[in-house]
Amino acid sequence: MSVLDALPLFLAFGGGLAATLVLSPLLLPLLRRWKWGQSVRPEGPASHHGKAGTPTMGGLAFVAGTAVAAWGVGPRTAYLSVATAALLGFALLGFLDDYLKVALRRPLGLRARYKLGGQVVLAAWLGWLVGGALGTEVAVPFLGARLDLGTLYLPFAVVAVVGAANAANLADGLDGLLAGATVWSAGAYALIGLWAGRPDLAVFAAALAGGCLGFLRYNRHPARVFMGDTGSLAIGGALGALALLTKTELLLPLVGGLLVAEALSVILQVLAFRLWGRRIFRMSPLHHHFELAGWSEPQVVRRFWLAAAGCAVLGLAGLHSLRGGAG
Repeated sequence: MSVLDALPLFLAFGGGLAATLVLSPLLLPLLRRWKWGQSVRPEGPASHHGKAGTPTMGGLAFVAGTAVAAWGVGPRTAYLSVATAALLGFALLGFLDDYLKVALRRPLGLRARYKLGGQVVLAAWLGWLVGGALGTEVAVPFLGARLDLGTLYLPFAVVAVVGAANAANLADGLDGLLAGATVWSAGAYALIGLWAGRPDLAVFAAALAGGCLGFLRYNRHPARVFMGDTGSLAIGGALGALALLTKTELLLPLVGGLLVAEALSVILQVLAFRLWGRRIFRMSPLHHHFELAGWSEPQVVRRFWLAAAGCAVLGLAGLHSLRGGAG
């Protein structure tokens, strides 16, 4: 990668960072004025009860910052349009859920069937576009194999994108955890985008990484604002879109390994309790388990960030075994 190849990435990263740093302090007073504050689950860790009322839906700042930076720096292609549409579509779905919870005081937010249904529709649209334009083959990292899923590609894509969105949503439980982890995973996808011959997607990923880093200025412990489902679903949807559009679908569980671990901890906890009446973890998702084990919130977050960095490196290590690109 030459300096000229990397320059748009630095510009997009800086643009996402700067735009989010500008937008966040403008948004925060509005969230306070409208009293759009976070509610905290009574069954959650006792240390979190003091967070009730903290402004939420702050993800609007880095979603907008990402879109502005990506379109200001990157080549305006169909790929960039699709990635941005995924970011905004999942953000809108999360916004509706957040709005019902914090503005209309409906504790459950958007009904589960509508929330999941909206995710499935967005993911199916992505899968249909990618399968039709880029083919239904999936490369297997480290094995050098390629599998043509044919008609199974669409449900595979739906599971991948919806899984990424919900895993990101589950990981957003500690101050700065998801935003910091996304800096690493989106940064990895910026390099993957270049490898795949898609500088437009590389710029988009770099802008997302910069936006999340900028959001940390206000979201790190003790958080002054939370991203809400608006931000977490947007992150998961964007990462899922990047995986599909670069045709590195099976790298996503590696690059986003921390999110996978968070989601698996919830699944295993539920299964163990239903099958044997016992819990595997002190509390799920996984970050709460470590909190209850005696780690402070900043300790959990910093160590999970390191794990996210390791997962990003592992995903990049798998690139050498893949052939071709997004085309």
